[in-house]
Amino acid sequence: MEKLSWFKLWGLVSITFLPSLLFAQDKMPEVKYYEQDDITNQIPYFDNRFHIDAQLDEITLLFYRKSGTPPIILVRPDGSKLKVNSFPKDKVEWFDDRTFDLITIKTPMPGPWQAVGDILPKSKIMLVSDITLKVDPINEIVLSGETLKIKGQIFNSESLVDDPLFNDVIKLEVDFFSTNNTSYDNFGAQPIEMGSFRDDGYDLDEYAQDGIFTAEFTLDFSPGEWVPIYKVIMPMGTRELRQKPIVLQPNPATIVVETTDDPLDFHNVTINIDETYVDPDSLIFQGKITFPDKQTEPFAIMEGSGNSRIKKVGYTESGIHRIHLKAFGKTKNGREFRLVVPDFSFNVDRRDGPLVPTMKEDINPAEKEAEELANKIAQEKAQLEMEIAQAQADKEAEQQQNLIIIGISNAVIILIAVIGFVVWKKRKTKK
Repeated sequence: MEKLSWFKLWGLVSITFLPSLLFAQDKMPEVKYYEQDDITNQIPYFDNRFHIDAQLDEITLLFYRKSGTPPIILVRPDGSKLKVNSFPKDKVEWFDDRTFDLITIKTPMPGPWQAVGDILPKSKIMLVSDITLKVDPINEIVLSGETLKIKGQIFNSESLVDDPLFNDVIKLEVDFFSTNNTSYDNFGAQPIEMGSFRDDGYDLDEYAQDGIFTAEFTLDFSPGEWVPIYKVIMPMGTRELRQKPIVLQPNPATIVVETTDDPLDFHNVTINIDETYVDPDSLIFQGKITFPDKQTEPFAIMEGSGNSRIKKVGYTESGIHRIHLKAFGKTKNGREFRLVVPDFSFNVDRRDGPLVPTMKEDINPAEKEAEELANKIAQEKAQLEMEIAQAQADKEAEQQQNLIIIGISNAVIILIAVIGFVVWKKRKTKK
């Protein structure tokens, strides 16, 4: 593992439990609570005392307290107090969070100190002296699309920090920076933020709160020369660990498709394997095909040898077919790996007479998103045009209906007038 230094205390430190229980210097990174009646951490809060030696130039203390409670108060040996809103700015640096106080004191007053506050009963007052990060080195052969699992541990001086509460104080992140080597395709590429380490038992982290932090990330960016940079972020500063550059090799699997226009035939999907860095006979594949009607079909290729595998896909209809594929295998030196092959799509188009298949590899997710957005806009436009046409038809039908009603009304009026005239004529003749 490689090691990242945080900062060091200048001078000697010894921590004393009152009354007169001396803590050896080689075990000084933790300060336990004052023990009373042989029961540790069970004493009232006003007995949280510790001793600072005269030779100490600087000390950083970490106090865990109940979530949401006010920051602690430190009582110096002369009885004066240090509070979060009242301390000498040139000698004290204080960071308070909902669950902890992290305090750095320059040339602290020698003698017995006392911490007053809602300090957690089962926690320890930690003396932060020399925080280091040890991280497993990345393998020499890494492949584009590969998912990596990296483990790291935090040390305080030479002692492993396995206190779960410490997870709230620090944050571990990993980024990749291009070396800007003109010999590689990633020359001039922007830094890649990969994510954070975690110790919660999820995903690839094996055990929660065991002091082993795990980072899981997929190398789904341009092949080339990259520098892994690990960061330890604490409230009072950030330090970086730069590992030696690695060369991200191209994805070993590529896809080509031979389409058919026969409804009773199959499209031939061929997966070609570059054996430069991998053992082609070790590769197996798991994938999913999405058809133009959005229906999906999962598949797996468990057997095969040589530099290619073939998957037959039944003809259903014209349109865009998408292939999502994962590969599992071994590198030339026997390391197991898993990776994601770049999404691939092919279009079976009948609009221009004979079947004209076109194929493309969806390398850029932004292009895929733009295509989907364009399709959505086209669908919405077609829907809007349909609604406008329907509204126009409804309007015309309504106008036609109104004309019919007017015509019928006029006919009725004329009929009534004729009947009235005939009746009037007959009455006049009788007279």
